[in-house]
Amino acid sequence: MGLGSLLMDIFSPLMESIAPLIPGEVFPYFFTMELFQRALLAAILVTIVAGFLGTFLLIRNLALIGDGLAHVSFGGVAVGIVLGATSPLWYALVFSITASILIHEMQSREILTGDASIAIFLTGMLAFGLVTLRLKGGGITTDIEGYLFGNLLLIDEADLDLISFICVFSMLLLIFIRSGLLATTVDPISARVQGLPVRGIGLLFSIITAAVVVSMVQVVGTLLVTALLVTPAATAQLVGRSFRSCLIWTQVFGLSSVLLGLYFSAEYDTGSGSMIALVAAIIFSVVGLFQFLKSFLSTIFSTENILDSTS
Repeated sequence: MGLGSLLMDIFSPLMESIAPLIPGEVFPYFFTMELFQRALLAAILVTIVAGFLGTFLLIRNLALIGDGLAHVSFGGVAVGIVLGATSPLWYALVFSITASILIHEMQSREILTGDASIAIFLTGMLAFGLVTLRLKGGGITTDIEGYLFGNLLLIDEADLDLISFICVFSMLLLIFIRSGLLATTVDPISARVQGLPVRGIGLLFSIITAAVVVSMVQVVGTLLVTALLVTPAATAQLVGRSFRSCLIWTQVFGLSSVLLGLYFSAEYDTGSGSMIALVAAIIFSVVGLFQFLKSFLSTIFSTENILDSTS
């Protein structure tokens, strides 16, 4: 029994117990049928770890690396499908981790800037995957579109085991290195003087990012990974007043995006990945507009108070 199956045994009864409270005609099936329960559990696991990771990515100015590694993972998926692999995600994991190490090393050795290396891997590996599928895999099929744009119903027991292992292990590692990661982000020179393994922490963080990105492929697709990895964290930065509050708000916005996205995609028969991305963008827009209006009104009232006091 894998970790995914164990988590299903734990949370499946809980999902079934709250199913009568869930609105909609189709969405309640995510809480009662095993196929949909696997999809929902995978989406929640991925969202939690992606929110934690995304906060660190933003403060390290690495928002684009998730998108780049997602495109790299598609090249691995394409190779896995052509070779007839049971779970192409394993190939995606190897491709993504290899690319993350190369990107980190090229950046740390000042061979290329981070943005340039990410852009090269992004376009190169996406093109490699598309060409491979066209030559050997029969082109873009419905299953391939699921990896591009997300399809939770493609997640079987083996995929859930892999996704669960990646999410749980990555979360534990991030919690373990969080202090050192934050220190190397804020002031890498001081961290190095204090004896922290700055390069090692950066390399481990890159590998964790690659693994988490692969776990997100079937939830939102390789083309929409940023929707869960960056958008909730960016929204949280609009309202958070500290690093801890940003972590909490990221989880709130991330889980809201996933649950609302799954609800609307189920009820209106749209792609799950695209709807989750759209909801995340809408939440960001609403929060951003609210913060702008709040700041604007605050400026007006403060100006009026100053004029009243001087008159």
